[in-house]
Amino acid sequence: MHDIRAIRENPAAFDAALARRGESALSSQILALDEARRAKILASETAQADQNRAAKEIGAAKAKGDEAEFERLRAEVADKKAEVAAMQSEAKELDAQLTDMLARIPNSPADDVPNGADEGDNVEVNRWGDLPQFAFPPKEHYDIAGVARAMDFETAAKISGARFVVLKGAVARIHRALAQFMVDTHVDENGLTEVNSPVLVRDEAMYGTDKLPKFGDDSYQTTNGWWLVPTSEVPLTYSVAGDVLEESALPIRYTAHTLCFRSEAGSAGKDTAGMLRQHQFEKVEMVSIVHPDHSDDEQKRMLRCAEGILEKLGIPYRTVVLCTGDMGFGARRTYDIEAWVPGQNTFREISSVSTTGDFQARRMNARFKPADGGKPEFVHTLNGSGLAVGRCLIAVLENGQQEDGSVQLPAALAPYLGGKLTLSAEGTLV
Repeated sequence: MHDIRAIRENPAAFDAALARRGESALSSQILALDEARRAKILASETAQADQNRAAKEIGAAKAKGDEAEFERLRAEVADKKAEVAAMQSEAKELDAQLTDMLARIPNSPADDVPNGADEGDNVEVNRWGDLPQFAFPPKEHYDIAGVARAMDFETAAKISGARFVVLKGAVARIHRALAQFMVDTHVDENGLTEVNSPVLVRDEAMYGTDKLPKFGDDSYQTTNGWWLVPTSEVPLTYSVAGDVLEESALPIRYTAHTLCFRSEAGSAGKDTAGMLRQHQFEKVEMVSIVHPDHSDDEQKRMLRCAEGILEKLGIPYRTVVLCTGDMGFGARRTYDIEAWVPGQNTFREISSVSTTGDFQARRMNARFKPADGGKPEFVHTLNGSGLAVGRCLIAVLENGQQEDGSVQLPAALAPYLGGKLTLSAEGTLV
């Protein structure tokens, strides 16, 4: 949510930020609606003052026995009361229109975000690891012999339809091991607090984390109004909605491993093979709630947490900063981490780490009290994948594949797999 006062003070800067995202100028429409709303509020307050004055004068007229004046004033009070009610209703409607308009406008990009139209304009800022060399044409994850029989898309389609998978046996265990490894690393080494959060949330939580009203089609809603979370960013971030925190409580750093659900609206024909794009998947999320002065440094810290997971697993990756045309709706700045997937001979996104500034905090009224006793200020919120578990499984399987159809697994997973670090061509851990 944008600050209407900032738009009033510098409409040109607001429109320039929208232009960087490829959006049309909106400040004149916003300010016209804001002016109409404020004028209606002022008019209702003036009418309310007239009503109060007439109400006080009624008693004086009654005491003087001036029946005509008494009746005139009583009629005036009734008229003003109706006028005030009508004006307040109109002001409320204008306020709702303004709020809805502001809620549909994307966040302003940070000054250092590169300008661009799409992912082709993203800028690489880091690369790690040597790409694996194979003496054979590397296969995609679902075609590797040791994986194929345990990654069952046909049964999943029978149960649920397209873009679901049933994992079995050793592959299911590796998937579970990856999630546990990520959570343990974030808790034990990165200082995050583990949370077991709901995956069903209310409208307010989706709205507060900028998933509504604009992107309702991207998620699933139950018949009784709950939403299935697209990511645990929603419950973790919204946990501080309406709060006024002590500055000493910041930063708050959470991690959660949950199921995530996305309709993939508008993605027909994209990445339909394998596990890359699913309606239901698992993710280990990171969320930070911080002092505004620390949000840029916090984003860098979170980025290193996510990159560190891939480094521990020995997965080559590159990190890019997204350009203005490729950033998500609520982000001020986003870094994507892309893992190398040999079967496709390319890097594929496995994590996005974003700072929203106070964009989400304004929507959900999350503030903190400065230690020096000043007025409460909005916190800054950040979120990042640490990592997408299914995509990490893809990267582990494809980078570790052997010519005989087996897979060599990362040493970091040994404690979670009983020390067995080979997925045999027959699909067993040995």
